[in-house]
Amino acid sequence: MDINVIAIILLAAISAAAVSYGILFTRIETEKKTEGRMARVKSAETDRNKVKAARDRVQDLAKRRKSIQDDLKALEKRQQENNKKNLTIKARIGQAGLKLTPPQFYVMSIGVGLVAFVFGLMFGLSLIMSLGIAFVLAFGLPRWVLGYLIKRRKNKFLDELPNSLDVMVRSIKSGLPLNDALRLIAQEGQEPVKGEFRKVVEAQAVGLSIPEAVNRMYQAFPMQELNFFSIVIAIQSQAGGNLSEALSNLSKVLRERRKMKQKIAAVSMEAKASAAIIGSLPFIVAILVYLTSPDYIKILFVDPRGHLILGFSGIWMSIGVIVMRNMINFEI
Repeated sequence: MDINVIAIILLAAISAAAVSYGILFTRIETEKKTEGRMARVKSAETDRNKVKAARDRVQDLAKRRKSIQDDLKALEKRQQENNKKNLTIKARIGQAGLKLTPPQFYVMSIGVGLVAFVFGLMFGLSLIMSLGIAFVLAFGLPRWVLGYLIKRRKNKFLDELPNSLDVMVRSIKSGLPLNDALRLIAQEGQEPVKGEFRKVVEAQAVGLSIPEAVNRMYQAFPMQELNFFSIVIAIQSQAGGNLSEALSNLSKVLRERRKMKQKIAAVSMEAKASAAIIGSLPFIVAILVYLTSPDYIKILFVDPRGHLILGFSGIWMSIGVIVMRNMINFEI
């Protein structure tokens, strides 16, 4: 084919395309503008829906935050009221884990006082001194022993509580509900956590909700760590959330608090040893003087003026012991 013919055909095609584009240009531009306006309208509607959804989320979060704040204020107020109440002997015996009734405790206290009174008379003390020693031992020694048992049981509870929370976290992550996780601790846990969680399960069995049962456990066994656990359960029941993550974080916090307490105890051990030596030094000196020169110190126990001196000395010694105790004890 001739090259001129091919060139003419190409020019004719280009001219036809140019003429067609010129004719259809206005329509093409109009369609582009229409599509652009439609896209902007759809985008505006989508943005409006997004803004509305975001506003709804913010309002929902604000409501949940206000609900959580109200719950925390109510819990704090209730706990402050509970802390103001003096624990009864029955409650303290329950905290110590003893199977005693208050009458049995009072009988034991009176027995300790009678034994001290008899021994005081046997060692030649006056009737007033024997009665004073019997009164102090009857009302002081049993309660001191009870406080020591409560403190020891609380320490065991704090040692085992993070492990029990870890078991609960694994149970919840495996699909068990919270009440089954609590029942698992009540059956397979270690004392004294096992006994306290058994009380929670028994409280659920009589119709109490889980937050109420846990709050009763805190009231019967008041500790800051149980307060944290009660607040976590209460917030989860009111506002929802990832309970396993909250309990896992609580377990970590409890372990860190325990480490801090142990560190403080190690740092303050020197001060406690010094306070113990200072507090026991007058009694040691009195015993040594009595063993070496009994006639020299005997006048304190047979003369009324010696009784007065011993009384004032005991008062000042008690004040010094209390001051030293407050100086070396730290709360976290």
